[in-house]
Amino acid sequence: MPLLIQNKRLDGITSTAELFEKYPLLEENAREFRSMTPVDVDPKDLLYVQQREFAATTPADGSVSVIGSEDATTCHLVVLRHTGSGAVCLAHCDGYSTQSDVPLIVKAVMSLSDISKEGRLELHLSGGFKDDKKISAKLSHDILTAFQEMKEDIHLETCCITEMNDVVVDGTHRPIVYGISVNVRTGKVFRPTFTYKGPAKELRSARRFNKGQMANTYDSSRELVQIGPCKWSKKVIADSRYWLKQDDETILEKLSTSPKAEPPNFVADLRATFQFILDHHDSDKLFPGGQPQFYHRTANGDWKRAV
Repeated sequence: MPLLIQNKRLDGITSTAELFEKYPLLEENAREFRSMTPVDVDPKDLLYVQQREFAATTPADGSVSVIGSEDATTCHLVVLRHTGSGAVCLAHCDGYSTQSDVPLIVKAVMSLSDISKEGRLELHLSGGFKDDKKISAKLSHDILTAFQEMKEDIHLETCCITEMNDVVVDGTHRPIVYGISVNVRTGKVFRPTFTYKGPAKELRSARRFNKGQMANTYDSSRELVQIGPCKWSKKVIADSRYWLKQDDETILEKLSTSPKAEPPNFVADLRATFQFILDHHDSDKLFPGGQPQFYHRTANGDWKRAV
């Protein structure tokens, strides 16, 4: 069943501009979402999702109250929730494998839901802007199309993407909203700010250089963050060594899809990731016995590696 808006079937999508013109409620909801005052998320409540990751859980989770992600420029952030079970998934999509990513998101929510209960799947999207290369517009279209191809009824509630997430600052287009969070208990979707983006921030960031589909970064049945195992090719290691020798401007211009719109931490985060790859080029040592790394929530609210 294709996407639904106000319980009506959404017809074929040719562009987001056409979508907002045809459905004024989506534009109204996007304006409401982007006008929210960002909320500081307590690290002790948070499960942070990095680029090309997704995470899903339910209100019964004793370790996670909020799932969130940030630093999306052309990337899109996806929240899918079942109103009956409360099961919710948040994903940070970069367009690398959208057609296979969206089914993972739907499956993650449905696998945690009792389909006999009343409720419906509700979708919230944010991210992208009017970038020169039109990368955002393509990703918006691809994500909407992929959700339309799902067999489940999915109700599009928030759609703060591309045109509706764009602002011009000093003659340059930028996103208005860079992040999104969802309260696992209430289902409320809101604009966040984060002081913590772990655990294992550099390892998880380095993992995405392997390409491939999105990684599930959370085992909700055991309430554990899970990472890997993964390896880096000789090319990734060589590239990391090369980029660390370049100046900040070169890294920004060559490695960003939108150099003028990146948050201020973009280059520093990349440098930390490249250094991590060089420091751990033999990734087998990070995953003894070929097993993932797991992190559990401690009594004081921190994530600690489980041995």
